Amino acid sequence: MIKKVPSNVDFIAIEHEVLDFWEQNQIFKKLIAQNANGPKWAFQDGPITANNPMGVHHAWGRTYKDIFQRYKAMNGFRTRYQNGFDCQGLWVEVEVEKELGFKSKTDIETYGIENFVNHCKARVEKYSKIQTEQSIRLGYWMDWDNSYYTMSEENNYTIWLFLKKCHENGWIYKGHDVMPWCTRCGAALSEHEIATEGYKELTHTSITVKFPLINRPGEALLVWTTTPWTLTSNTAAAVHPDLTYLKVRSGDEILYIVEGREKEVIKGEFSIEGKIAGREMLGWTYRGPYDELPAQANVNHVVIAWEEISATDGTGIVHIAPGCGQEDHELGKINNLSVIAPLDEFGNYLEGFAWLTGRNVDGISKDIFKDLETKGIKYRTDAYTHRYPVCWRHGTELIFRLVDEWFIGMDGARQAMMDVTRKIRWIPDYGLQHELDWLRNMHDWMISKKRYWGLALPIFNARPVARSRSSAAAKN
Repeated sequence: MIKKVPSNVDFIAIEHEVLDFWEQNQIFKKLIAQNANGPKWAFQDGPITANNPMGVHHAWGRTYKDIFQRYKAMNGFRTRYQNGFDCQGLWVEVEVEKELGFKSKTDIETYGIENFVNHCKARVEKYSKIQTEQSIRLGYWMDWDNSYYTMSEENNYTIWLFLKKCHENGWIYKGHDVMPWCTRCGAALSEHEIATEGYKELTHTSITVKFPLINRPGEALLVWTTTPWTLTSNTAAAVHPDLTYLKVRSGDEILYIVEGREKEVIKGEFSIEGKIAGREMLGWTYRGPYDELPAQANVNHVVIAWEEISATDGTGIVHIAPGCGQEDHELGKINNLSVIAPLDEFGNYLEGFAWLTGRNVDGISKDIFKDLETKGIKYRTDAYTHRYPVCWRHGTELIFRLVDEWFIGMDGARQAMMDVTRKIRWIPDYGLQHELDWLRNMHDWMISKKRYWGLALPIFNARPVARSRSSAAAKN
């Protein structure tokens, strides 16, 4: 029978009584001495970020860790009681920026990078002490005087040694590639960062645009995109070579659209005048939506093949901007397309984009729509709900930028990592297959960040190489 706890019980007083008893009688030290000659059980504490006071979720996880260590200690094992603090990275930078009232990286540079770094260090020192006090109050047994900090020289030198080993194996390279980019952080995000919490279901306004065909008077492609800002950098339109496309008469125009989407997309009455395979459209040329921009000088707009195109979304014809998308960039290399990179690190249009130069990509869609309507090539806009990548720190919608970043190539290490993974006991056991699947499909690891409070990369006088991140699964 469950007894009711009296309402006058002072749980906080009991908590302090137990903590005082442990401290006065050195219970933790006696436990360590008692098990000093026992079999070793190594527990590696995944470091908590020293950026704010602990939350309930931290206390929950630490309780589980404490249970395992206490159980092993009660069975005579000599355990490793070393707590860790994760100290570097954008989590800390973002909070310090808030403290100082900064809005961008430019504010940091004006303030002084050394001053800013010292603020970051002070924040870590402050909250590592607070988290230690909270953990002690929780009853978590650790060797608190021997915690490790990821900002320590020992840790940084160890990572540099790791990077040296990667370099010796030929895995480190500087790649010129399109990366997910946060305009608020002013930095690229790796695939690892957005793989779990990096997507939200968002509704955007997609647009269908007419791309007038050259040497085919009165005819145009109906091209669809969910990122209108990238139309300024269009250099190609893609069709699926194996799908069937319709030649549709609408008023005095001939429009091309994939078979099966005509009723959802074509406005008003229309008639079908013919059908054509996607592969027969390859090589067609057209006038781009922003040919008048200096950035578009000498660009030859052409229809290319892409087998990933869906017949159930949009028009079955996709606009391609190799400087604004990962798949677009790969297609650009395959088809030798012109590459236009329109935005700076904060999402502002660069020189060469006329009325758009200096404007920010955030909220620009309405002006793009208005401009395309004035040109007579806007066909329709629609609300489109899809999973879209966001910055996991503060929810900013990501753009895709062509940048130079440092990567660790995963193909060289992939098989070795999978071999080690198979030797590990996974609880529950299906975790093994999840991990192996992740490793098979893992992209190259982007390790550079254009920020200030982190590990400096020990790389000098290196030039970018013509190499892309791994996008295909390993053949094993």
